[in-house]
Amino acid sequence: MNDLAISQAVANVLKKYSGAAESKENTFQPADQSLSGAEKDSDHHGLIDAIVAELLQQKSETKPSEPYSGNIQFSNEHGIFTSMDQAIEAAYQAQRQYLVCSMADRQKYIDGIRAVFLQQSVLEQISAMAVEETGMGNYEDKLIKNRLAATKTPGTEDLITQAYSGDDGLSVVEYSAYGVIGSITPTTNPTETIICNSIGMLAAGNSVVFSPHPRSKNISLLAVKLINEKLAQLGAPANLVVTVDQPSIENTNVMMTHPKIRMLVATGGPAIVQSVLSSGKKAIGAGAGNPPVVVDESANIEKAAKDIISGCSFDNNLPCIAEKELIVVDHVADFLIHCMKKNGAYLLSEPAQIAQLQELVLNDKKTGPNTNFVGKSAIYLLQQLNIAAPNDTKIILIETDKSHPFVVHELMMPILPLVRVNNVDEAIDLAIEVEHGNRHTAIMHSMNVEKLTKMAKLIQTTIFVKNGPSYAGLGAGGEGFSSFTIAGPTGEGLTSARSFARQRRCVMVEMLNIR
Repeated sequence: MNDLAISQAVANVLKKYSGAAESKENTFQPADQSLSGAEKDSDHHGLIDAIVAELLQQKSETKPSEPYSGNIQFSNEHGIFTSMDQAIEAAYQAQRQYLVCSMADRQKYIDGIRAVFLQQSVLEQISAMAVEETGMGNYEDKLIKNRLAATKTPGTEDLITQAYSGDDGLSVVEYSAYGVIGSITPTTNPTETIICNSIGMLAAGNSVVFSPHPRSKNISLLAVKLINEKLAQLGAPANLVVTVDQPSIENTNVMMTHPKIRMLVATGGPAIVQSVLSSGKKAIGAGAGNPPVVVDESANIEKAAKDIISGCSFDNNLPCIAEKELIVVDHVADFLIHCMKKNGAYLLSEPAQIAQLQELVLNDKKTGPNTNFVGKSAIYLLQQLNIAAPNDTKIILIETDKSHPFVVHELMMPILPLVRVNNVDEAIDLAIEVEHGNRHTAIMHSMNVEKLTKMAKLIQTTIFVKNGPSYAGLGAGGEGFSSFTIAGPTGEGLTSARSFARQRRCVMVEMLNIR
């Protein structure tokens, strides 16, 4: 996806929404310019939403112009230290200096981070490198996710001041920094999480120590390096964003117990989330999900089929918000399957092949995914079964019952089990059951407002998408800001700058009330 493809997407959006004739001279503005104006302008936000949606519909097959060479060098100057103790101490000193920086300074630094990751060459490099290093996901969707993190993560504008005035004076309540935050990032969304958390945590006045997943070490270190280089150019205190050159469980444990870490933020599986919640520190846990998608008889079936496949296949199903199991009212199930096959679903119906796939992609205990296949494409998975699928295959569709491991366990692969039910109420009940109380994400396709409302109230997920693909819940083709740290276990939901700040009250007694 190059500048020409993005330019075409911009042109298409302008034509669609303005009705103006498409101009061949319409070109995309350089991505490394400051977005502070756009962030403050809701009209520009709407344009960004429309462009992201257009890109999602027109994924380019072009490959990165400058693929990762593997020769990137790091040093302490880039916020990368040989020990976790050194990294934390450096971040602690940086945050003390950061306290005297103005809000305008903070915004300038955040705008700089956005600008770095919106350069097309950087987007291409980090997206390609993430796929190459982790072996998960796909390049085109990572371009979209990284751009989304850079454009739609809230900054300082999220820190809203409240005031109370009366006969006894004036009280102001403001969001203030915690100090040094320890952030544990996943291998599934390494750069997206670092971009998103850096913007939000710095906006709130903190410094941040990242502990990346070892299997995404190089791309995570590159992201930290790029941030530090830009912050240095802008005159920010050194080491506001730091990490270690050898990420490991041992280093993560040091970070979690270090007295100068005031908050922990973990994005990952249940084990690491439980660890931070048991640390005794203020903790935000962004845990696993198992998002169900429900389709009832009132839905626009053709659109639902397209949306479900778009969401389920996005980045090869790596996002925790992606559709993981499909529950459909029997009356419309056959038509839905027909429409899904037309949009890139490969229906696997031979019992022996389903059993073979199950043996391949589940772990030895059959309680979760075989990590060797997480984030792999549907075509790749079918090749392991000696099935030559069409080139446009996006997901593997399997009819099964509600107790099948593919329904019960989150796989993070483009494998979608379909379960038939008798009616929409049964579908909602089953969706609540298989979501396991993660309170993460759920999707429903229906024109019945009463049933949409019922599911939304009962399932209690952080994100509930109605009549759209799951990624609309991240602000891609849907309204609202974006976040790649979605805290269901601890209740913050889609985190933003205010999630990484604490409220403080400043009181002036008997004065400054002018009413």
